[in-house]
Amino acid sequence: MKQDVIRLEPGSFARHFWRDLWNYRELFFVLAWRDVSVRYKQTMIGLAWALLRPFLTMVVFTVIFGKLIGLPTDAPYALLVFAGLLPWNLFSASLAEAGNSLVANSNLISKVYFPRVIIPTAAIVTSLVDFVVSLFILFGLMVWYRYYPEWQVFLLPVFAMMTTLAALGAGLYLSSMTAKYRDFRYIIPFALQFGLYVSPVGFGSNIVPEVWRPLFDLNPLVGIIDGFRWCILRGQDGFNWQSFSISAAVIGLILWIGIRTFRSSQNTFADII
Repeated sequence: MKQDVIRLEPGSFARHFWRDLWNYRELFFVLAWRDVSVRYKQTMIGLAWALLRPFLTMVVFTVIFGKLIGLPTDAPYALLVFAGLLPWNLFSASLAEAGNSLVANSNLISKVYFPRVIIPTAAIVTSLVDFVVSLFILFGLMVWYRYYPEWQVFLLPVFAMMTTLAALGAGLYLSSMTAKYRDFRYIIPFALQFGLYVSPVGFGSNIVPEVWRPLFDLNPLVGIIDGFRWCILRGQDGFNWQSFSISAAVIGLILWIGIRTFRSSQNTFADII
């Protein structure tokens, strides 16, 4: 029986980066399934955590910003907040999982060869599962408020993909930095907490003064969150091409930097991790 032979040579990681990623695609599915099954193993309510966490966050934002502060909005405020929470939770959870994935799998990295990029990429799948589960809350809110979407809702996967790519690019960079400098394990939660307040999760982008919009739009989550709301809230505020274009450009830059940094660092992971 003919057997495949894997020959490891100096520089082979860089030359065969994409080919190896395809050849080891089955490992990607194995690691992704492992992460999904382990996440809610030995929990009392299992996948219900994926429903409970965004729901409670939405309630807090609705009470503080919707009731106490009284931010203006044309749509039900709970829907406005949840339409912003969907991409934010997907991004933040994916970034946190991918950023710490190499350190969490240090034993696997030091024992066997495989494309290291599979680990942070597979870690994002868990957040995608939570995102899909969270959609049930969105459907429930729409039924409760009798607020049904229009044709724009079919473009929601486009913005979900943009969110995933943004998290993947940043996650690849942070995972390679975390493997070398463990301080990044503490920087990631702080950066995500800060990012929650500078992203339009609890408010609409239309309340930002025009003089600050170019700087505000540099946050790639701005165009993504605006796109989610455009898809879910019947496109009431219209489609903001400026935010979308800037977000797409920034996401492309982040993804390029993340892949480039990861590829240049992956040869040393087994030694330093």
